Amino acid sequence: MRLRRFAWTPVACALAMSIAHAVEPAARRPVATYSIVARDAASGELGVAVQSHWFSVGSVVPWAEAGVGAVATQSFVEPSYGPRGLAALRAGQPPESALRELLAADPSPDVRQVALVDAQGRTAAHTGKNCIPAAGHRTGRGYSVQANLMLSDEVPQAMAMAFEAARGPLAERMLAALEAAQGAGGDIRGKQSAALLVVRAQASDKPWTDRLVDLRVEDSDRPLAELRRILVLHRAYERMNRGDEALAAGRLDEALGEYAAAEIMVPDNDEFVFWHAVTLVQNGKTDAALPLFARAFRMGPVWMLLVPRLPGVKLLPDTPGLVEAILEAAPRAAPDPRRR
Repeated sequence: MRLRRFAWTPVACALAMSIAHAVEPAARRPVATYSIVARDAASGELGVAVQSHWFSVGSVVPWAEAGVGAVATQSFVEPSYGPRGLAALRAGQPPESALRELLAADPSPDVRQVALVDAQGRTAAHTGKNCIPAAGHRTGRGYSVQANLMLSDEVPQAMAMAFEAARGPLAERMLAALEAAQGAGGDIRGKQSAALLVVRAQASDKPWTDRLVDLRVEDSDRPLAELRRILVLHRAYERMNRGDEALAAGRLDEALGEYAAAEIMVPDNDEFVFWHAVTLVQNGKTDAALPLFARAFRMGPVWMLLVPRLPGVKLLPDTPGLVEAILEAAPRAAPDPRRR
């Protein structure tokens, strides 16, 4: 049986109050329950994934910087561990040294749980003796998993085994670790939010591209299921972006292949279908585009309002009769697109 809320007995309340009085006001809440920091040995990518029965866990726990490392700070969370930990790694300190400095400067290290991984795959982790049990961590080659407030003490081991067994990109492997944690019982309070952050192996000269995956589920009864759904959507948009890049480089067949792959990944996305059809028309393949326009119009009749606007901004050829031919593809019983 999964418990939705922690049973705060008088003894537990007294313990929590004594801990809370020992830490600063901003850190008196047990934020995060299980997380993973990791470096992918093949790609060098660095990342953090986390799930909690706490609102917007992604705004406080995960920290990562391309070419530097990743940090998860949780339990009675001290958010400054994130930027300060990354600064230490950036300066060349190994994770163990950076962690010692963080804990030495903290008046309340016994209620903290924190893990770091650097760009070389070295790790360090700490679980304070006053983290609410079940609490613990496990480090492996290029990763650390950590958990507190668990239903059982089996969670870190389950996470480690799942991460090591998983294949594919780092984001998907870290998500597998989170799902294994939930399968082993997860947070004793239940579940609410989750986050996934992955950065490049090396910083680029375009820092706005260094975050490869940055996804959050702020409030959900099924945060991990929702996180997986939007990760699939993220991957589909990556295919669409690659298609755009191929099209700009004159590689039409490659572009159309990427667009088609994105549609297969997310078959109910009318945006993908519509712009795929537009691309076909732009490249003289109107006959092939019409069934896609029909499909897009069935999924979202409002696209019919957009078609006449596109020739004026050169997104469709200004060919006599073209707009009418496209709109003729609309299902006969299509709803009025002006009624939302």
